[in-house]
Formats: sequence, structure tokens, C-alpha cells
Amino acid sequence: MSSPNQTNTNSLPFLLTGIPGLEDLHIWFSIPFCFMYIMTLLGNTMILLAVRLDKSLHEPMYYFISMLAVIDLIFSTAVVPKLLGVFWLGSREIVFEACFIQMFFIHTFTAVESGVLLAMSFDRYIAICNPLRYSTILTSSRTTQIGLLSLARGAAVMTPLMCLLTSLPYCKSRVIPHSYCEHMAVVKLACADPSVSDLYSIIVATLLVGTDSVFITISYGMILRSVLRLPCQEARLKALSTCGSHICIILLFYIGGLLSMYLQMFSFGLAPHIQVLVADFYLTVPPMLNPFIYGIKVKQIRRGIFRLLEKLAGLMFSHAY
Repeated sequence: MSSPNQTNTNSLPFLLTGIPGLEDLHIWFSIPFCFMYIMTLLGNTMILLAVRLDKSLHEPMYYFISMLAVIDLIFSTAVVPKLLGVFWLGSREIVFEACFIQMFFIHTFTAVESGVLLAMSFDRYIAICNPLRYSTILTSSRTTQIGLLSLARGAAVMTPLMCLLTSLPYCKSRVIPHSYCEHMAVVKLACADPSVSDLYSIIVATLLVGTDSVFITISYGMILRSVLRLPCQEARLKALSTCGSHICIILLFYIGGLLSMYLQMFSFGLAPHIQVLVADFYLTVPPMLNPFIYGIKVKQIRRGIFRLLEKLAGLMFSHAY
């Protein structure tokens, strides 16, 4: 007789606490998160417009950068507007379906970003180790196919996890001690054994992130070996500089993700608000920093953004007069 009651509770909304124990400071925390979201929107939109409008950037490397920009926009938009609603308006309710849709987007595009970073390492390997065949191996259509394959892979592995999670009865507290529908925080509210979904998520995370990171490491190891064999120091520095931005993004993504995941799995004696803040910053800081890293490291992107800004300034000036 309890099963129908448990099933009915799944139609009730969850309640997000924001940052547990620091609710009185929500308005102050909202300022950096709002600033980071605005910078994320501006920076990644500029990247997309620069690549779209500048024909000299119509190459695989910049298409992959555009894919990262789209992923960053989706990441931030999936989390920050609702987070600011909690902080500013006290809008803590999130309906059952919306909670798992948010979770699906976060986890799916985490997997997609890992796939794109792997593709970028392959792109740099071909460009440096086999430059004469670069244009024939990585065509525009093949680059698009790689992006779509990364998206399909992410959706394919996360859809079963969402089915497992939504099938669980949530008859405990409806309060999620987090700023968004974080996987582990939501699962703790289930009143049935979540071991199957836990095992699936661990296997998927290990296979996806583990396999991608191993191949990325191998790619950059081979790149480093080839670069060190170059006779000219200037050529070596130029080759390394083209990989510098990619390595920064990779370290930011994987180290931040592992830190956030392990702090959610093992408290290490830290206060709950520390765990929540680390998870929040992991989903908001890298999307804001990525455009700046590319803008600083990749001079072609920087030039494309400057040309775009000059065009916008010219249009504004012409309309003003």
C-alpha cells in the first residue's frame, strides 16, 4: 500500500537551500555569481561571433573552440539563473521534472566537453606531428561529425542514469542541501536502494573521464616528444604556445571536476557550505575563464575578437551620426 504514496511524492517539488548555513549571506554571494554569468555570456558569445564572422577562423581548431563556448553557455544557463532566483527571490522550489532535466544537462555536457577536449588534443597532434595531412584528415564536415558524436555519446550514457534516478521514490525530505540539483545530494533523498544508479554513475564516470584523460595524455606526450625534436627553438616555442591554452582548459576542467566530485563523495570533515561552494564554482568559473584563456593564448582568436569589436564600434558610430 506504500508504493502509491511513494510514487505520488514524486510529483511534489524539491526545495533548494542555496548555500547551507550561509542563507543570510545569499545576497552577497549572488554578486560574484551574477558577474561571472554576465562575463560568461559576453565572452563566449564574442568567441562564437568572431569564429562565425571571420572566415580566417573557419578551421577545425576554432570550430572546437566554438563547441566549448556553446557548452559553457549551456552549463552556466542550466545552473546560474535558478541559483540567482534562490539567492535574490528566495525561489527555492524546483519541480520534479525540472530538477532532473537540469541534472541531465549538467552531466551530459560534462561528458560532451570531455569528448571535445579529447578531439582538440587529437587536432593539435595532427597539426604538429603530421601537418601535411592536417587538412585532409580534419575536414570541416569531419569536425562537425566529431562534435555530434560527442553530444550523442553524452546523451546516450546519461539517459539511462536519468531513467534510473527518476524511477526511485523520493519520500524523504524534499530539501536538497545544494544550490542546484546535484546528483549525489538528490539521491540521498530517495527512500529506496540507489545502489544500481550509483554503480552505473561510477562506471560511466570512470570509463568516460578515465579513457578520455588517458588518450589526451598520450596525445600531448607524443606532441611534446615531436616538439622537442624540432631543431629551431623558435619553432618549439610556437608549437608549445598553440597547445598552452588547451592544456589550461584541460587542467581546469579535470582537476576542478575531480575536486568537486570527491568533496561530494567524501566530506573530509569540511563544512557543507564548502562542498556546495566548490561545486558551484566548478560550474561557473571555468565557463567564464575559458574565453579569456583563448583570448590571451590564441592570437588568431584575439585578432578576430578585435575585428568584431571594431565592426560593432563602427556600426554604433554610424548609427549615432
